[in-house]
Amino acid sequence: MFRKKNMLLPRISIGFAIYTAVFFLALLPLQADMLIKGGLTHEKEAAIGQTYEGSLEIQNNGDKPAEVKVYQTDYFFYADGRVIYGEAGKLGRSNAHWITFSPKTAIVPPKETLAVRYTVKVPEDSSLAGTYWSMMMVEEVPETSPESTLAKPDRVGMGIRQVFRYGVQFMTHIGQTGARSIKFISTKLQKAGVAQHLELDVENSGQRMLRAEVYAELYDPKGTFMGKFEAEPLRLYPGTSGRFKIDLSKIPNDTYKALVVVDCGGSDIFGANLNLVIK
Repeated sequence: MFRKKNMLLPRISIGFAIYTAVFFLALLPLQADMLIKGGLTHEKEAAIGQTYEGSLEIQNNGDKPAEVKVYQTDYFFYADGRVIYGEAGKLGRSNAHWITFSPKTAIVPPKETLAVRYTVKVPEDSSLAGTYWSMMMVEEVPETSPESTLAKPDRVGMGIRQVFRYGVQFMTHIGQTGARSIKFISTKLQKAGVAQHLELDVENSGQRMLRAEVYAELYDPKGTFMGKFEAEPLRLYPGTSGRFKIDLSKIPNDTYKALVVVDCGGSDIFGANLNLVIK
């Protein structure tokens, strides 16, 4: 693996492998009448000991009141598709306990917006470095739920309910601190019929959140450049991992050399040389 483009790269030889891709981060949205304004990420660069404030706005576009509850969880995910919404504040890099907010339950009148106001107080701890994060869930409370204050007695009961929620990510970066590094967990070629993909499992092995853009530059046995092939970018928190899929379906069968690059912005560029056998 390299850190900058002018460094030597290791060579890895791989062939086809059958693998099932599972994508991470799947949260159900609220019903169509309920919206979170301003996006699903609240991100701030702050100093140790600093306090900052903000608001999360929940908009009800419907024609009747809607009840919601707001609560926190931790958030962690793996390249194999596992997503963990654990107890708030348990992860080593959780900032959940830094955050206070109000209200935690509310009824949003039709055609109106509720502001959930929050305060983030970064601890006075000189060992803090990099990125700390957690999730704030905004969940609809159905009228048939025992939790509902809008429920009519004859509509509350036992049964299976579909719960809709938004997950809003809250991240705090401690200044510009925190090591930035990645680790290639696995590289595999997957073929299914005429479709073929290069799958790369990448872990953020550093201390700071990275926005990773991954691509591969392919060269045939004569050294002819075959093109640049890109995967969908992903956000990787420290310790988490993601699966990047690069579509190579239009590449003829042959042996290729590939320069795989994980570009995290600025000078944070990582990569490896691969030998690919497409057949």
